[in-house]
Amino acid sequence: MRKMIIPALLTTLTLSFAGVLSAAEGWTEPFNGKDLTGWTQKNGTATYVVEEGGVIRGKTNEGSPNSFLCTDKDYGDFEIEFDVKCDDGLNSGVQIRSQTAAAKGDEKFGRVNGPQVEIEKSTGEAGYVYGEATGRGWLTPESRLKPHDHFKNGEWNHYRVIAKGPRIQTFINGEPIEDLTDEEIYKTHPTGFIGLQVHGIGKGQGPFEVRWKNIKIKSL
Repeated sequence: MRKMIIPALLTTLTLSFAGVLSAAEGWTEPFNGKDLTGWTQKNGTATYVVEEGGVIRGKTNEGSPNSFLCTDKDYGDFEIEFDVKCDDGLNSGVQIRSQTAAAKGDEKFGRVNGPQVEIEKSTGEAGYVYGEATGRGWLTPESRLKPHDHFKNGEWNHYRVIAKGPRIQTFINGEPIEDLTDEEIYKTHPTGFIGLQVHGIGKGQGPFEVRWKNIKIKSL
């Protein structure tokens, strides 16, 4: 019995020590791994659930517009890392420094808008920055919107995003994808929430799913 207890104790201590180091380095976890406390869905009727292993799963709903699961907390200058796996038939993304427009009629939330880091299959535009509902389309200049194969289809992919002032840098699986400096979007969106997007789909399409895990954020 003692031989079994010691390895278990060492594992517990190692995990605890890792958590202390993470906190000391300024990293926080906006997702508690158990439920969606601290998050609110805005727009759309896609479904978001927590799966075993600390995974957030988003699933399309036929005919729904874009849906977003958003942090209740806003962030300005920060670094975020997360792992994501997306069905090949689905286009997704993560909103940063985003806002909602004024609600209309019986809307609970107005339209989500702001910079979005693209998630989609290779060879595509994963990691580039789009201006969701800003009227500007891609924030990444057309000259840099070139397909790449750094996003692995059907597998978990590691994203890293650094937003500091008007500069937004993105990385996928350790590879630099975009280094954008955009003063215009920074003037209108210097701070805001993080949003996990499930893209809208038309009738007769889907269902498709996208999953996120290991989400951590550090203020800069």
